[in-house]
Amino acid sequence: MSMHSSLSFPGIRLFVLRLWIMAVVVGQFSLFSGCGSAPAPKTATKETYVVHGKRYRVLGSSRGYVQKGKASWYGPNFHGRLTANGETYDMEALTAAHRTLPLGTYVKVTRADDGRKIVVRINDRGPFVKGRIIDLSKAGARHLDMLEEGVAEVTVQALGSRDRKSSGEDVILRPQRDYERGSFSIQVGAFTEKENARRLAKQLKEKYREADVSLYDRGDMKFFRVRVGRFRTEHEAGQFRDGLIDRREFDAAFVVAR
Repeated sequence: MSMHSSLSFPGIRLFVLRLWIMAVVVGQFSLFSGCGSAPAPKTATKETYVVHGKRYRVLGSSRGYVQKGKASWYGPNFHGRLTANGETYDMEALTAAHRTLPLGTYVKVTRADDGRKIVVRINDRGPFVKGRIIDLSKAGARHLDMLEEGVAEVTVQALGSRDRKSSGEDVILRPQRDYERGSFSIQVGAFTEKENARRLAKQLKEKYREADVSLYDRGDMKFFRVRVGRFRTEHEAGQFRDGLIDRREFDAAFVVAR
């Protein structure tokens, strides 16, 4: 697959089967078979879905999304089955599963230890294992040289979605802002009730000085997003976010461009 516009790079899985495999085969095999997602609901293409009693809310936009954590992969046991967006899973295609990014988002995945990079398209939901942030296809894992390890520390950076001008295998990504310099904050929550968002923002402002609430109107629903801090570079924002996570203040905090 080829891409234009600065970057160029070459399927709900039956999660019940996956969960069964994880329950039966434990230990190191769980690393090599690819990561440990749990059964995802049939509504995983919608704005919310529930797995193991926990509700996940899909982000309204991938803009400015950057996250660090462990990547894993899944392969033969799910090859040919359906993904969250209805496609047939091809373990040799450059795709991945993510819990909250909009389906169809292209992301750049970079290994923390050696800098290897790969661009993949989100077409599935998962992984639902604590500490893991993205589930790569076998091909994606191969590109990052993590097939044997099973997991690797990575940074996931959203690049955008397919532009309508794209045709066939030629993918044009919608223009994105500069992720390195600009104005950045850390999003720590999103609420449907404005008062809940304002209450959290007030607490954060007393502690960190900079905190605000921004409205996101998706058309069918409004969200009040709470953001803390203001930084000139993505690196500075990332360091602050890592601190929030390390102190267990907000496990799902992520960097956003303002």
